[in-house]
Amino acid sequence: MVLRLSTDASVTAILQELPVLLEDELNLVLGPDETVHENVSELAHRFKKETVAYWQEWVRDLGIPFEWQDEVIRAAITLKLNAFEDTGAIAAALTTSIPEAPDSGRNWDYRYCWLRDAYFVVNALNRLGATKTMERYLRYLVNVVAGSDGGYLQPVYGIDGNSNLEEKEMPSLPGYRGMGPVRVGNQACLQVQHDVYGSAVLAVTHVFFDHRLMQRGDTTLFYRLEPLGEMAIQVHDQPDAGLWELRGSRRVHTFSSIMCWAACDRLERIAAQLGLRERAAYWQAQAQRIHETVCRHGWNAEKKSFTAAFEGETLDASLLLIHDVGFLAADDPRFASTVAAIERELRRGDYIFRYVEDDDFGTPKNAFIVCTYWYIYALAALGRTDEARQLFENLLARHNRHGLMAEHVDVATGEQWGNFVQTYSMVGLINAAIRLSKRWDTAF
Repeated sequence: MVLRLSTDASVTAILQELPVLLEDELNLVLGPDETVHENVSELAHRFKKETVAYWQEWVRDLGIPFEWQDEVIRAAITLKLNAFEDTGAIAAALTTSIPEAPDSGRNWDYRYCWLRDAYFVVNALNRLGATKTMERYLRYLVNVVAGSDGGYLQPVYGIDGNSNLEEKEMPSLPGYRGMGPVRVGNQACLQVQHDVYGSAVLAVTHVFFDHRLMQRGDTTLFYRLEPLGEMAIQVHDQPDAGLWELRGSRRVHTFSSIMCWAACDRLERIAAQLGLRERAAYWQAQAQRIHETVCRHGWNAEKKSFTAAFEGETLDASLLLIHDVGFLAADDPRFASTVAAIERELRRGDYIFRYVEDDDFGTPKNAFIVCTYWYIYALAALGRTDEARQLFENLLARHNRHGLMAEHVDVATGEQWGNFVQTYSMVGLINAAIRLSKRWDTAF
């Protein structure tokens, strides 16, 4: 695509990259290769005014918490900007190949729509009242489901719905700070990740219960979702790559099984909402069976914790979500003891690692930011609010001057690493603020 720069600055200085003393305002309009018929200064000011007005109007309708309002607004705007308005898909991040840690080789292309990540995004935006982004994504998701083969879902799709995201390395590009490789595409599209069925059903569940939506869920949509539940039943005790997308091994990941339970559990609730008693009873029975399986094989009595994989010994930060998705009540002693085990083994300073065992690329060096947010959720659920607020304030201090966050953080220096802006991280901010903020009616 040919682009044209229209400006009231010195074109010579721009073309020759000469230094310019900025004594007054300069305006640069980059767009299609077409003549700009307005005065550049007036056009730039009009664009800015219209843009600011648009976002002020959008923000005005958000139901934000009393505390950390600016941070939540910034995060909400960022999530909306990661949504592709044409299809409704939500990109996990807008960059590729920024390494998770220096020279780690963990360089991935995140410019695609992970169904798991997108569920967390629409869930957070719905809590703020930004329902239009959720509705657009749900249309995208329903189209993906309609095009699936017998209910099978990939973990990730293109923002246009394309299922083929062939991963390639670009040897001609040096990479971020010279730390290649630079990758285009993502091999995760070929992986088996069983938690995707729970993510898809959890996202669509909103339309059956949210009375604000223009188009509510009906029996036709419910029957389209049932094949996803059937897939969850089939795979809940089968090995997969897990939500961390391990490339060199497969295990029966406990979190994947819990999300399969979530798919069946929500289908039972939807069926009950629609008055489909027989289907509700069926899905309730399936959810109960999976719940029992997880509790039998995912619980380690010696560690007093759920483990990363069935019959396993190692831990995984995603288990901090077992209360958040409804698998265990907050007062269930197994929840508190799992949180305690994760504190012992995965906490490094003020951060939680996703896991600490070696994987395909060695031992993780930096903390996956959203895991610390999940820990904050868990602390809040357990009534440990003061600890949660302290950790939350520490994370906010790590954001850049624009209030944005990448995927990973160096626990020693606080430096951000990984693709940017990471929707997971911004979702974590919103959900933590909602849980920890003073209520509006008691704040002043």
